[in-house]
Amino acid sequence: MSIAKKEYKRVTVKSLIEMKQNGEKISMLTAYDFSMAKIVDSANVDVILVGDSASNVMAGHETTLPITLDQMIYHASSVVRAAKRALIVVDIPFGSYQSDSKEALRSAIRIMKESGAHAIKVEGGVEIKDSVKRILQAGIPVMGHLGLTPQSIYKFGTYTVRAKEEAEAEKLKEDAKFLEKVGCFGIVLEKIPANLAKEVADSVSIPVIGIGAGGGVDGQVLVVHDLLGMTHEFNPRFLRRYLNLYDEMGKAIGQYVADVKSKDFPNTNESY
Repeated sequence: MSIAKKEYKRVTVKSLIEMKQNGEKISMLTAYDFSMAKIVDSANVDVILVGDSASNVMAGHETTLPITLDQMIYHASSVVRAAKRALIVVDIPFGSYQSDSKEALRSAIRIMKESGAHAIKVEGGVEIKDSVKRILQAGIPVMGHLGLTPQSIYKFGTYTVRAKEEAEAEKLKEDAKFLEKVGCFGIVLEKIPANLAKEVADSVSIPVIGIGAGGGVDGQVLVVHDLLGMTHEFNPRFLRRYLNLYDEMGKAIGQYVADVKSKDFPNTNESY
């Protein structure tokens, strides 16, 4: 028997757990600025991730590593001002939490106080246990991130699928259990085998959101610029493009240039 979908005026970490319990899939998208966040939120996306992928998408860096805590707070503040329904989760950037749990807490507090976000996300498992525990003890909701963790790209050396070997798969499962046990409200699994992702999602009571992790998890996340086709060089198997805005925007801008050059714009009706 199907369960009626519950309507949430404001999605919270508790809402996500209810969605998992009710078998309702969770939708999650990135946003980095006010205008895009307003569109994403109005479409009833459940979670907006202010990802450190802003380093790639917004600033053009090769990796997520260069983005700073101040820059993440700037992006998060813009998104918070736009979103009325979605839960806002913010990535703590590389170098702001890994080595020192006190620094991790300071970083998390700055994000929460200065941006108004609802939760933070960290990459890693047992190896960052002190940082995760200290942030949680301060009452800040934490989402974990396992599998392909982009902040560790130079350790991996490649963006290929993770946890295909038994030893890495076992560690991932142990890390997921650890994150649940210490009190994380959810986990992102990136680019791992679908059967492993389903096994993890079935083994924990908290929501598991996948990106390149198959359909057996509790929800999905994509980078909004990829979904809308604003990017065109990034073509992983897991990406479904719903529009081709790169070409459409190029055509529109090209037409504007032509209209200006030909003196068609502005016309009489567009003048005062």
